[in-house]
Amino acid sequence: MAATASSASSVLSLRLDGELLDRLREHAARRGMSVQDYVVRTLVRDDFDERFKTAVDETEKFYGPVPGLPGPGEDPGRPGTGRDTTA
Repeated sequence: MAATASSASSVLSLRLDGELLDRLREHAARRGMSVQDYVVRTLVRDDFDERFKTAVDETEKFYGPVPGLPGPGEDPGRPGTGRDTTA
């Protein structure tokens, strides 16, 4: 698939087991979406997250890490885990 920004679409066929398809149907129904729209939205969001993380990592390589925040590949901690990320 070409890495161009265009409105052309392509077809992607997936083989899913029944349990996964049922879960996807439930998630999509909760949001009033079709399974296809839900899967596409999820993939777009994941792609954005990956591109954003890459941009942050590249910025940190250029400018250096932000004091008090975890660097690339470090665990940022989660609320309730005891790791203080507010320093």
